[in-house]
Amino acid sequence: MINNVTLVGRITRDPELRYTPQNQAVATFSLAVNRQFKNANGEREADFINCVIWRQQAENLVNWAKKGALIGITGRIQTRNYENQQGQRVYVTEVVADNFQMLESRKEAPLPPDPTITTNSGKNNTPNMSEPDPFGTKEVMEIDDKDLPF
Repeated sequence: MINNVTLVGRITRDPELRYTPQNQAVATFSLAVNRQFKNANGEREADFINCVIWRQQAENLVNWAKKGALIGITGRIQTRNYENQQGQRVYVTEVVADNFQMLESRKEAPLPPDPTITTNSGKNNTPNMSEPDPFGTKEVMEIDDKDLPF
């Protein structure tokens, strides 16, 4: 039998990280996944899919992916049930992700001021370029087309 899921979508809220009594990390999150077609009004609808990811991948997801991040996941669909406080049986269907992949770079966070660059206080406004060339040369590399593997 086959139970494989591959999804690409945006995280709808910051993933929530918890630990089991056995100290296993588990993160829950929801993905907004666009449908392939548009509705009668010409708008694209999305499905909001509940997901869970375990262990190191859970910790990595919480550290790297925030609300709005575009990610891809692979995993499987799982159903479970439990009895709530009112005594009702609640059924849950979710994707158990085996791994994830960030599909776009994180938004550029503002960097702390560079101490080598000063502002309009009358001082030099250029970075300190006294560091040596990391490649040790300023010559242009010549590569012949026949040396390329493609």
